[in-house]
Parts: sequence; C-alpha cells; structure tokens
Amino acid sequence: MAQGQHLHWGAEALWEALSPLLPGLSVEVVARVESTNTRLLERARQASGLRDAPVTRPGQLLDGAGEPPSPLGRRAGDIQPCLLVAEHQTRGRGRLGRDWQAAPGASLTFSLSLPLAPRDWSGFSLAVGVALADALEPPLDGAVPRIGLKWPNDLWLVDAPGSGRKLGGVLIETLAVGTRRMCVVGAGLNVLPQDLDGLGSGYGCLAEVAPALDAPKALACVAAPLVAAIQRFEREGFAPFAADYARRDLLRGHRVVTSGPDATEGVADGVDERGALRVRGDTLRLLSSGEVSVRLQDSAC
Repeated sequence: MAQGQHLHWGAEALWEALSPLLPGLSVEVVARVESTNTRLLERARQASGLRDAPVTRPGQLLDGAGEPPSPLGRRAGDIQPCLLVAEHQTRGRGRLGRDWQAAPGASLTFSLSLPLAPRDWSGFSLAVGVALADALEPPLDGAVPRIGLKWPNDLWLVDAPGSGRKLGGVLIETLAVGTRRMCVVGAGLNVLPQDLDGLGSGYGCLAEVAPALDAPKALACVAAPLVAAIQRFEREGFAPFAADYARRDLLRGHRVVTSGPDATEGVADGVDERGALRVRGDTLRLLSSGEVSVRLQDSAC
C-alpha cells in the first residue's frame, strides 16, 4: 500500500451489520496506532476513573469483590461496545508480552471491546479462534482444514500434520469498569505475503488460502461471526465450540514441550471440556490458558 493511500474499510456497512447484535456499537478506523487493545483498555480505564486499574486475562480474572463503583455516576455509554481497526499497528502485542509484527495493507489488526460476563472464562480464546478460522475457511465435510488452531490462541496455516506457519493470533484482556467487566478481544491476521526475518514460527498468510481477501474484506468476513461466537460463549461456555476446535487442533497426537511454572513434555491429547490442554506423559497433565506456551517438539513450530 503506497504511502498516503488508505484502504476502503466500509465502516458504515460494518456498523449496520453489527449494531443489531451489539446495540450502541461504534466502529472506528484509524490509520496508525501503537496497539488497538491498548487504546481500548485506556479508554476503559478513563471510564472507570481508575487509571491504575489492573488488566487481567481470562483465567486470571479478579472476582470484582470490593471494587469501588465508577465515580461521578458514570453512564452506561462508558462501556458501550467498540470495534477499533488500525491500518498500521506499530506496537502490536501478543500473548506473554510478545510483539506482533504488522504492515499497512498486508495485515488485519483490530480489537473489539464489550462488557462480558460469562459464567466461566475457560476456553474463551479457543472459541474466538474457532470463530475466526470457520469464518475464513468454512468447514467442508471430509475436507482437511488448511487453517489450524494452536493452543491457546494462535491460528496457523497447516502444511502437514502437526506443522505449519503462523497465520494469526488472539489477545484477550479484561478490565473492571464499575460493577461490570470490560473485555477486549484483539486479533491480528497476516493477509498478504511479507518478507519478515527471525520468525521462529514461520509466516503464513490468507493469500495462500483465500487470495480474493484483502484486509477490509477479511474484516467483513470475520466480524459478525466473531460477535455471534462471543455472545454464544457468554451464554453457553466452551462446549458448543469443542468439536470445531478438535477438527482444527494442530497439536493433537504430536509431542509437545511446554514452558512455564509447570514445564512438561508429552503427547498433546486435545483439550478437556473447559479448554485445558491435555498432555500425556508419565501422567495426564491439564494445562490452563495463561500458564504456559507450547511448542511442537522437533519441528520449526
């Protein structure tokens, strides 16, 4: 994309499609921002009146007990949903503080903020991954998916069983605003080929599976299914997404090593009913999102 040129994002059409699902939604497109997640979290902090309010991730949520109410009679509009899209995200953040590299026109980077109160947050990032993957590559009976899901929050372009290249990632963060919890779901997707060095996970892009999609078309493709999936997760939890996750599970049946407080290695055996990774070694271990990172053993993944 040449300097000074901007893509046509169809923000009004997006708003018309999404506002029946999310009343009060605003859709914003910016040319440049450090991080869409960070900007929406800062807005939520300002709405709460607590500039030092802690950001947490699903699985690490505070229960909200004892939190003071928002000051000055904050209105409901302070936590209205917002879809924020950036043509160029200069300091994108991934899980565990990793950087997310993105280039104008070659990447899709956006965040959706909304109040959310599921009974159980377990498996939320997996449900979001399923929604994105199914929207970009609708399931076909008997077909082997090209878009796989690597626990807990990555989309991969599958080259062979158990191996591939990173296509996208999900970052979910939450913040208390008054008596409610604001959730920010961030996503980054590689759309066009880029020459990026030093990526241990390799580089995959949507052009390899859906060459007709540019960044705005990809956003239009995933936005409504993502909102619907988030709302279904809030009502029903991870269970409705389990079978679709299993169909795209990149790790299942392959040896993995994990890093974190409870580092272990073994054979990945899918996820349990709450989205925890099952690893079979000398014993069966269950690993919850937010505690570990996972790398396929003896591969470039």
